[in-house]
Amino acid sequence: MSTLFERLQESAAAVRARLPDAAPEVALVLGSGLAAAVRLLESPGSIPLANIPHLRTPSVSGHPGHLVFGRVGEKRVGVLQGRLHTYEGWSAAETAFPVQLLIALGARVVVLTNASGGVREGLHAGEWMAVTDHLNLSGKNPLEGPNDPRLGPRFPDLSRAYDPGLRALLLRAADAAGVVLAEGVYAMMSGPSYETPAEIRMLRALGADAVGMSTVPEVIAAVHLGARVACLSCITNPAAGLGGALSHAEVEATARGAEDAGVRILRGFLEMLPGSSGPG
Repeated sequence: MSTLFERLQESAAAVRARLPDAAPEVALVLGSGLAAAVRLLESPGSIPLANIPHLRTPSVSGHPGHLVFGRVGEKRVGVLQGRLHTYEGWSAAETAFPVQLLIALGARVVVLTNASGGVREGLHAGEWMAVTDHLNLSGKNPLEGPNDPRLGPRFPDLSRAYDPGLRALLLRAADAAGVVLAEGVYAMMSGPSYETPAEIRMLRALGADAVGMSTVPEVIAAVHLGARVACLSCITNPAAGLGGALSHAEVEATARGAEDAGVRILRGFLEMLPGSSGPG
C-alpha cells in the first residue's frame, strides 16, 4: 500500500498533467453555501475531485467538489470548492487530503472558511468570525497512524495553529471592507446531527464561541505540513436552544446571504498578503 507522501505526489502529478500552471501560493477552502466565492479568481481552471487519484467526492449540498486554480491580483490561489466531512463516512485523514494536496502543489498559506452555529451570546446569523483556536471534540485526528517525517513531525505543536499574523491581516481586510469581524474559538463536533441544547451549554462552559462539523482535521494536517493557517467562520444560525429549529437549508441560505461580505474580506486579505511564507 502506498504511503501518504506517495499518494500526494501521485495526486499532484495528475493535477499538473491537467493544469500545468497549478502552483498555488495560497490554498482557500470554501465551506457550506460559500462555493460561489470562487468568483474571486481570474482566469480559473477547474478539475473535479473525482478525476484526481486518491481524492474522495463530497456528497453534501453546497459542496460541489472541485479544485479550482487561478489568480487574485498577483497571488496564485488554489481553491477547494466544497469539502469532505467525517460524518459522510470519510476518515479524518481523507477529509484533510485535499488541503494536503494543495500544500504539496506549493501553497504555504491555507485559509479555511466554514459555516457554524453561534454559541457565544452576541454572535448573530450572517456575521463573520476569525477563528483564534479550536476545540476538537470529534474524537478524530488526521494524523493517526504511522508518521512520515518527510511530511512533518510525529507530535506537531498546535499552540499557534491559527497564525496570529494572518488573523491580524483578516481583521485589517475586514475593516477596510467595512465588515465587522468577530474573533473566537471554534468547536468541532462529529455530526451530522445538530447539537442538543445541553451540548451547547457544555460548549459554552468549555469556552467555545461557535460550533461546526468540519475544519479541524484540515487545520491539524496543514500545521503538520508547516503551512500557516487562518480561518473565517460564517455564523449561520444560533446554536441549539438559542433560537428556532435548525436546518441545512437555513445554513446554506444564510451563508449565501453573507457571502458578499466574506468575499470582500478574502479579496482584501489576498491583496494585502505580502508573501506566502513571509510575515503577516
